[in-house]
Amino acid sequence: MKQENKGMLGRLLREPLFHFLILGAGLFALYANVNNDTVEPPDRIVVDEGEIQRLSEQFRRTWMRPPTRQELKGLADEFVNEEILYREALALGLDQDDLIVRRRMRQKMEFINENLLEQAAPGDAELQSYLDAHPEKFGIPEQLSFQQVYLSTKDNPEDAQDRAEELLARLEVDPALDPQAVGDPTLLPPGLSEVSARDITGVFGSYLAEAIATAPLNRWSGPYLSQYGLHVVRVTSRAPGRSPALAEVRKAVEREWTAEKRREANERFLRALRERYQIEVRLPDESTGDTVAVHSP
Repeated sequence: MKQENKGMLGRLLREPLFHFLILGAGLFALYANVNNDTVEPPDRIVVDEGEIQRLSEQFRRTWMRPPTRQELKGLADEFVNEEILYREALALGLDQDDLIVRRRMRQKMEFINENLLEQAAPGDAELQSYLDAHPEKFGIPEQLSFQQVYLSTKDNPEDAQDRAEELLARLEVDPALDPQAVGDPTLLPPGLSEVSARDITGVFGSYLAEAIATAPLNRWSGPYLSQYGLHVVRVTSRAPGRSPALAEVRKAVEREWTAEKRREANERFLRALRERYQIEVRLPDESTGDTVAVHSP
């Protein structure tokens, strides 16, 4: 029996697969011993020099300049938020049903939080309070209506100026004159009705929008220069900007109110999650260039 066992042991020792398993186990143990002290615990996040460099280069490629230290801190905070939500999503097994990238997992975590904290529809009192607190978001700007006659400056700018002044004089003395019958051909509209300065800028450019804002009411004036040429303009109505009633902007106010409540819920959610982590961001010192560890709550 002993002789038979020795024979089996000898064959096992000569088996290539056995040698491979022993070698693999040895390499695994060696790797674990060498790298054991460099593995970060699962509840610790370190934004190291390499990650800071990556974030900085990404910013530089986008904005064509290096980030300031404050911007770099913001990028690192955003990375930490993403890392936290990524780990929490992994802990919930959100990565097991399909091929989900890191940001998709973050979105899932945010969607879960929003569903759990779904806000009830706001009442008129809440919306009115929000409207009163944010008048700059919903104020109705000055509304203008005007006519314009276009004259091209492409071939002869001086001639266009003379023709514009002549046309202005004709329009002032002959109210029956059809403005569109005396201008140069153009794809620009003959005027706009009840629009803001921003709307005018979008069609005619900022130069003409600024001129129309101060042009006299109910008479022809100009000529005014735009990026297209010269314009003789008649402002037909001007309604000052005002704060709207809730009924006029209810949908917009409700949309903004809901978005703000969602943002607040996500921020509370993230703050609660961040308390479970030790966060260290290694930023370069502004004066020395040395790496400084900044601990975030």
